[in-house]
Amino acid sequence: MKISLVVPVFNEEDTIPIFYKTVREFNELKEYEVEIVFINDGSKDATESIINKIAASDPLVIPLSFTRNFGKEPALFAGLDHATGDAVIPIDVDLQDPIEVIPHLIEKWQAGADMVLAKRSDRSTDGRMKRKTAEWFYKLHNKISNPKIEENVGDFRLMSREVVENIKQMPERNLFMKGVLSWVGGKTDVVEYARAERVAGDSKFNGWKLWNLAL
Repeated sequence: MKISLVVPVFNEEDTIPIFYKTVREFNELKEYEVEIVFINDGSKDATESIINKIAASDPLVIPLSFTRNFGKEPALFAGLDHATGDAVIPIDVDLQDPIEVIPHLIEKWQAGADMVLAKRSDRSTDGRMKRKTAEWFYKLHNKISNPKIEENVGDFRLMSREVVENIKQMPERNLFMKGVLSWVGGKTDVVEYARAERVAGDSKFNGWKLWNLAL
């Protein structure tokens, strides 16, 4: 069984080697064929060369690279286009979404869920600005838009191959990924987890980007 991890990265030269090593050394994933799709979103540091070096020695690492910074949403869509797994999991490279959660997502999927949401039960490791901006955004979005978006659920989730193929059929790619995932439907389950600290580097979060996606 193949599991694809879709990993958008922007100026993450410090975190990529740690993420890769953590995934490959995590015993509970060794029973699966784990593909890692890295999408370099126009980084200015050594991100691209590091990804290419890893991919040269690991055929299950797929390197993609944008010529400039397009943003996380286009990077996620590009990753879904190239992921070949039976299930696909978007995940941040900074390991704030712990690898240890992935087997629980897979378990719910194998039990029949088409999509398994990873819901943050504790996000105290996020900065105050990020927490407040997310809180305001979800309240506003769910007041004026349908379908509603589950609060404290980011891009970290498992999608079945059927869900991924449905998303790929959409002609418009300038879309809000969380909204798309709420719209595609299917049987949904939830795994709760505590958000971790970044393993290295600085957060690339920009509160205005989240608001701009809603406008």
